[in-house]
Amino acid sequence: MTTIPSWTAVAVSGLLVLVAVAIASWQRLGITRDVVVAALRALVQLVAIGAVLAWLFTHAGVAGALAWILAMTFVAANESRRRGRGIPRAYTSALVGILVGTASTLGVLVVGGVISTEPQVLIPIGGMVVSGSMQAASLTLSSLRRSVVDNRPAVEAALSLGLPAHQAFAREMRTAVRTALIPTVDSTRVVGLISLPGTMTGLIIAGVDPLEAIRYQIIVMYMLLAAWAVSALVTARAAQGALFDDAQRLVPIPA
Repeated sequence: MTTIPSWTAVAVSGLLVLVAVAIASWQRLGITRDVVVAALRALVQLVAIGAVLAWLFTHAGVAGALAWILAMTFVAANESRRRGRGIPRAYTSALVGILVGTASTLGVLVVGGVISTEPQVLIPIGGMVVSGSMQAASLTLSSLRRSVVDNRPAVEAALSLGLPAHQAFAREMRTAVRTALIPTVDSTRVVGLISLPGTMTGLIIAGVDPLEAIRYQIIVMYMLLAAWAVSALVTARAAQGALFDDAQRLVPIPA
């Protein structure tokens, strides 16, 4: 029988934060305050979200679960926007990418009967999908921004030769999508060999048979692959439209 850690155990685990604080102070890394603030924020945020989820699981229903996932999507888009600093309509591009990636992935899982629509299932799974889509959108916008800054002469040369914007920028687009997909492809390739993933580990600790836990983990890995791919592609396409003006000129992006 798995024992759920008490709040006393949580307090004891806080000693590990002191280890990080001690190292940051000892080495004069200049992030001691950041470590403390991050640890405290994590504690407050998780306690708050735990209370909210307890209420949602009991009272929200499908509509409430979907509304919560939508709210997470808006927050995620705002976070991704930071990675696309200088790109026009970066927030909109990220929002569209995350929305499409999340909706398409969850849609397949629900319609295919892989997951139920109960809030206690839909919200955690939706959170993982939104998180993956957000990371893909962030990496895509970051790569696009670097491409515009570093490869402007080549893109403008292609435009001057009469190529339309989507062809002149095709290589940068492919690079951005590929860059966004590398982390999830790599993690999928070595899953179970280097470390046990979070979903599988949590289920095993909860007492689920390992052979049953791996089925959940496989589903999670496959859904994240899809969410990352769709979000990266849609974000890149949406951002591309904002990178060129009506005269098919590449807009200036601050270095």
